[in-house]
Amino acid sequence: MQTLGYWPLKGDLWIVSESGFERRSSNNGRRRRKTIWGLGFSSLLADDSRGNGYGGCYGKSRFDLGYGFSKLKVGRFCKPKKNSLGSSVALVFALEQQAIGSEFQIEEEFNSNGTLSENSEIDGNLHLSSANNGGGKEQPKKETGVGSEGENGGKVNVRELGLSLGLAKTADDVDEILKDKGELPLQVYSTLIRGLGREKLLDSAFAVHEWLKRKKEETNGVIGPNLFIYNSLLGAVKQSEKYGEMEKILNDMSQEGVVPNIVTYNTIMAIYLEKGQGVKALNILQEIQKKGLTPSPVSYSTALLAYRRMEDGNSALKFFVEIREKYQKGEIGKDGNGDEDWENELFKLENFTIRICYQVMRRWLVSRSNLSTEVLKLLMAMDNAGIPLGRSEYERLLWACTREDHYLVAKELYDRIREKYFDISLSVCNHLIWLMGKAKKWWTALEIYEDLLDKGPKPNNMSHELIVSHFNILLTAARKRGIWRWGIRLLNKMEEKGLKPGTKEWNAVLVACSKASETTAAVKIFKRMVEQGQKPTSLSYGALLSALEKGKLYDEARQVWEHMLKVGVEPNLYVYTIMASVFAGHGKFNLVETVLSEMNSSGIEPTVVTYNAIISGCARNDMSSAAFEWFHRMKAHNIPPNNVSYEMLIEALARDSKPRLAYELYLKAAKTEDFDLSPKAYDMVVESSKLYGIPIDLRVLGPRPPDRKDTVNK
Repeated sequence: MQTLGYWPLKGDLWIVSESGFERRSSNNGRRRRKTIWGLGFSSLLADDSRGNGYGGCYGKSRFDLGYGFSKLKVGRFCKPKKNSLGSSVALVFALEQQAIGSEFQIEEEFNSNGTLSENSEIDGNLHLSSANNGGGKEQPKKETGVGSEGENGGKVNVRELGLSLGLAKTADDVDEILKDKGELPLQVYSTLIRGLGREKLLDSAFAVHEWLKRKKEETNGVIGPNLFIYNSLLGAVKQSEKYGEMEKILNDMSQEGVVPNIVTYNTIMAIYLEKGQGVKALNILQEIQKKGLTPSPVSYSTALLAYRRMEDGNSALKFFVEIREKYQKGEIGKDGNGDEDWENELFKLENFTIRICYQVMRRWLVSRSNLSTEVLKLLMAMDNAGIPLGRSEYERLLWACTREDHYLVAKELYDRIREKYFDISLSVCNHLIWLMGKAKKWWTALEIYEDLLDKGPKPNNMSHELIVSHFNILLTAARKRGIWRWGIRLLNKMEEKGLKPGTKEWNAVLVACSKASETTAAVKIFKRMVEQGQKPTSLSYGALLSALEKGKLYDEARQVWEHMLKVGVEPNLYVYTIMASVFAGHGKFNLVETVLSEMNSSGIEPTVVTYNAIISGCARNDMSSAAFEWFHRMKAHNIPPNNVSYEMLIEALARDSKPRLAYELYLKAAKTEDFDLSPKAYDMVVESSKLYGIPIDLRVLGPRPPDRKDTVNK
């Protein structure tokens, strides 16, 4: 179909044939390039299958009069190199609002009166699209002169004609406008209809069509709508987005006996696609083949775009593989008529398919549903088809991985980049380290950090901060669970990778050692912390004191306490509580009194935890009487005991040959105070009464409490 850049005319309209005016030039051995002179409205422009630029120029005009008709411009288009995305997919990329093009220069342009001005030069951008709204080759090969006279001997100002027709609503209006213009070629009307469609003046386009039908009757078929006109009218419907008029045009074509060609079907596919009816667009492709027509590259591109709109990347990939197999078997391009460079077109379709698969996978990743498995399957299918994504697509997909359930896809993408390419973006690696931490895959995050150290790029401050934050999470887990060996291993790993643990990290491991009653390990960690230049805090000293107290190293604990006070570290409630327990376990109750007094002097009130620690220290050293006394002293200070207070005292009494007292205290806590005591306290009462032959009423004591772990699981 003719584009806006060349029309065989009889009036005063500037035209250029399909081949254009070619000029070969070379200057001082410079690389030759083909220059093609073209002229047309400010409009969309397309390449032919061999990469030759043709069509109207696109550029901003100081005299843009609207209705799709800006100033006419003569453009020189340099033949571009073959690129990965060209004529066949230009239409579908235009549908996706992606501009594709090359640079061109404006050598001459028309003045407002329609004549050429000298030495006028403008730079602009050339935008590729489908000027015939569907692709194909409809334009005749005829070439006519430039600047010829109209039938009435006058010149025809095309811009004014377009403006005037934009106001037409009926065939009578069109007749009034064109009555003095003489005989004009049908290509002019085709171009005007498309321009009106771009400006969404579909009523005016239909008025021109109805006028042509009237002229057909008046001239006995000499002038009337032909296939070019109907295809232009379908294109106007698509561009004006009034898709409901398509059936009316198709019915009219049938009545007039106009047989659709490949351009017609391509335009119908594009309309269905714009209506969101991808399945119908694909059905049209099947109808093309049933009609005995050969699909053009635009047909295949539009079908691929239909799969993109339906977010069906697997079907798009399968569709391309089928096209490639047909080409390899000679089922496509076997006619050898030279209209299409199918080797180049297949290359473009391959790149378009890759882009569609990438876009679909990205949509899957940003959707609310977890489609990670589908992404992995499509990646594998692309590998099997021999058209994998490139590094940039892998990295962009990796950036789209933001949820915890994306970690498998993210790791797969990362591994692919590392295996196939020399470089990888540091920001991508940092993003992946963050994502692995979010998904609680901290060791995987550490592996990525190790790759940065071993393979590059060199980690930056963000990398350090992210990996240290992950270590802190792991160390916190080790601290809470008392997994001291794990904590030490993490510290060693940090130092091995050049990361300097801070006070927070050292304290986490100290607390883990204290909880696990690993006194020796706690002492070693404390020494390493000091050797590394980290200043211990009250938490550091508290964890060490707790570990020493559990190991019954009371003298060593007292030395640490005195050293802490000497270096000026202020004790907090935690440290005071531990030291009260240490002195109580050592039987130094006068020092326990001193600790409590210092607490009061420092404005720190002893809590039930403080008294429980004292009772615990007495219980572990078989001092039940002292434990009983501190239990009552706690109550005298208006600090109500909790279930731990009762459990520790019951344990102390049961061990110290006082089962009856333990039994009565248990009944008071469980029945009177309504505490949920541990099964250990129940077992201590029962076993102690049996051991010392003291009868107790198990019916009054009640059933054994369930294990607390079992209660949590339920």
